[in-house]
Amino acid sequence: MNLLRRYLPILTWGAEYSRKTLTNDLIVAGIVTVMLIPQSLAYALLAGLPPQIGLYASMAPLILYAIFGTSRTLAVGPVAVASLMTAAAVANVAAQGTPEYLGAAIALAMVSGLLLLAMGLLRLGFLANFLSHPVISGFITASGIQIAAGQLAPMLGIKAHGESFVDLVKSMAPELGHINPYTAVIGFASLGFLFWVRRGLKPLLRKFGLGERAADILTKVGPIVAIAATTAAVWGLGLTAHYVTIVGAVPQGLPRLALPPLDPALWAKILVPALLISIVGYVESISVALTLAAKRRQRVDPDQELIALGASNIGAAVSGGFPVTGGFARSVVNFEAGAETPAAGAFTAVGIALATLFLTPLLYFLPNATLAATIIVAVLSLVDLGALKHTWHYSKADGAAMAATILLTLIEGVEAGLIAGVGLSVFLHLYKTSKPHVAVVGQLPGTMNFRNVKRHAVVTDPEILSLRIDASLYFPNARFIEDYINRAVAANPAVRHVILECPAVNTIDASALESLEAVNHRLKDGGVTLHLSEVKGPVMDRLQRSHFLQELTGKVHLTQYEAVASINPGLALRTLEAARVISYQ
Repeated sequence: MNLLRRYLPILTWGAEYSRKTLTNDLIVAGIVTVMLIPQSLAYALLAGLPPQIGLYASMAPLILYAIFGTSRTLAVGPVAVASLMTAAAVANVAAQGTPEYLGAAIALAMVSGLLLLAMGLLRLGFLANFLSHPVISGFITASGIQIAAGQLAPMLGIKAHGESFVDLVKSMAPELGHINPYTAVIGFASLGFLFWVRRGLKPLLRKFGLGERAADILTKVGPIVAIAATTAAVWGLGLTAHYVTIVGAVPQGLPRLALPPLDPALWAKILVPALLISIVGYVESISVALTLAAKRRQRVDPDQELIALGASNIGAAVSGGFPVTGGFARSVVNFEAGAETPAAGAFTAVGIALATLFLTPLLYFLPNATLAATIIVAVLSLVDLGALKHTWHYSKADGAAMAATILLTLIEGVEAGLIAGVGLSVFLHLYKTSKPHVAVVGQLPGTMNFRNVKRHAVVTDPEILSLRIDASLYFPNARFIEDYINRAVAANPAVRHVILECPAVNTIDASALESLEAVNHRLKDGGVTLHLSEVKGPVMDRLQRSHFLQELTGKVHLTQYEAVASINPGLALRTLEAARVISYQ
């Protein structure tokens, strides 16, 4: 039963479900449904797909996440970055507007879902850690800039194409002389209104005495107001005669359940993009889920989240949708509105289904410029160029990786930028760990503690070289440690004992063990004894399975003080006693 509850979290929270919880979840679902309808339409267009595909991707995934997800407030569905990555991936396979393009987008959701599901079952959530925060932040910032730039074209009534920000700007430049004034008025009026709603409507409503929650709800309704007003304007003023682009006929009814294209050649072409979408989507989702869960002291299982997102994407594929993940803005709304369980997401799916059944005819005259404005307002919150300055100030290496990711994404496109970012993350990790910090330490007077000789006034013995290694020992840094010890001993001819203090060494792999054996033999030949101190239990267990401890010229000591005292007990004791005498005086 415990295994079943682990893979089906709905059995845990469902057993405690009450009428009060139901009421709260239904209210939240209504708010999120109002928010999700325009976003679903807009993100489908961003992915180069018919608008109804966004609605299809907002039903089955939400229900499946409610069954398998561990976050009580994460809202799954189409998001801006995944939509952009979908467009970039599918454009390399088929022409936009063709059945093959739609089929490839649906297949992309299936492959992404299967990859996430496999990673979850194999408990490979740690793989996402190789995408460092500066790199993912830089990628999301660059993606937000590119998405916003791409939506300027439909807001102006012109055409634009390209897989990168640079390509988009180049393609739009010749078109600026053909701006449609009617479309531009609608687009920028919608944009201004939505920005005002986001920042100014709530304070205004509160000023008029409206409650906090009611003001929040009305603020979230802003996009629906913009859609209703501009749709009515296009219909009432006959603006289609002035070439204002509209959504057009949106099919009524629920999606038909079917398998995506099962073409092995197609799956091979979209495998890498699917993996990238999976990793980025997972990182974004788990970050939001953990942040919101911490505020309520709730628990989120990262590996189970992989399974939940995998099931959601498979659900999107079989219901005619495209890749989905957890959305930051919707999840925050979910949280602030008071969602108590993932059932709120399932109820949202029901709301989207009802909208698909009964409201789609009302969307015929909806101008694309309004949806473009909706996207711009949503994605500009993702842009955080200030983080680049802070990251650079704190760490030049991380700042350089973030800047490189932003530039490559803007110049070469999302796939190239993300792959370069992953490569930079791994390279920086290997580079940093290949040259770990090693400190020469001495005894602090009056204590049994040992600290860096460059930072503290300590007592040392010229015949003893105490080195504290501040990292685990494995193949990238094994040779560095070996060379460091050899150079340190060569620079100090008086040294007769070397003590490696290992409080931060959590593992010693085979390459590092071989280097330690070489150091031991080389020091022995030079008349120098090698000792170890403060070795952790699991590391000792592994060392005992080798011949190293039998060949070690010195001993393994429990503490650094014990190691020094075994070599020069007089110095260690005098250093300790001297401070005691001073303190008594």
